[in-house]
Amino acid sequence: MNAKSRRMGPTRRTVLESGAAAGFLLATGFPAKGQQLPVAASTSNDVETAAVQPIAMTLNINSRDYSIGLDPRTTLLDALRNHLGLTGSKKGCDHGQCGACTVLVNGQRINSCLTLAAMHEGDAITTIEGLAKGADLHPMQAAFIAHDGFQCGYCTPGQICSAVGMLQEAADGWPSHVSETLSAGNVALTDAEIRERMSGNICRCSAYPNIVAAIRDAAREV
Repeated sequence: MNAKSRRMGPTRRTVLESGAAAGFLLATGFPAKGQQLPVAASTSNDVETAAVQPIAMTLNINSRDYSIGLDPRTTLLDALRNHLGLTGSKKGCDHGQCGACTVLVNGQRINSCLTLAAMHEGDAITTIEGLAKGADLHPMQAAFIAHDGFQCGYCTPGQICSAVGMLQEAADGWPSHVSETLSAGNVALTDAEIRERMSGNICRCSAYPNIVAAIRDAAREV
C-alpha cells in the first residue's frame, strides 16, 4: 500500500462535493442527484382544514352602526373598504409602515391594516368620511386644502386622521422623542414636534412642509 492510499481523512474534493450537495439540498429540498426526498405517507389521523365561518358583528363607524358578517381574520381596513364601501381609508403597504390607513378608534389613531375588525365591537371608529359635520369641513381638512397639503392625495386621509389624533395626544401631554420634558401638561407643537409625531405617515410626493404648516394652523382651531 503506497503513501497516497494510506492517507486518512476526507480529501479536498470530497469536502467540496459534500458542501455543494448540502447547499443544493437546503435550497431546493432535493438531493443533488435529482431524487426527491421521501414524503411521509398521510394517515387517517391527519387533521383536515375546516372552512372558516363568518361571524356576526356590529361596528360603530362615524356614529352609525353597521351589522355585518365577516371572516374573523378580516382586518379593520378590509372591512371598511371591501365590505362597507368606506374607501377613504387607503391601503398602502398593508404592513403598518406608511400610515395611509390611519383611522381613529375611541379618539386615538391606529393603523387599521394591523387590527382585526372583530376586535372593535363597541368602539367608536372615525374615518376620514366622518370628520366633517355635514357641509362644514373639520378644521384639519380645511387647513390641508388652504395649505395645499397634498399632491396625489393618496396618503391624505391617513395624514388628516393621524393629525387629528396627534393634536389630542399633545393636548393630553403625551411626550415625543423630541419633547424637552416628559411631564409637560400641554406640549407646544413646534415644527420639530409635528414632524416627529407625524413620522409614521409617509408622503411619497414629499408635501411635508405644507403638511406641517396645515397642522400648525389647525392646532389653533381644534
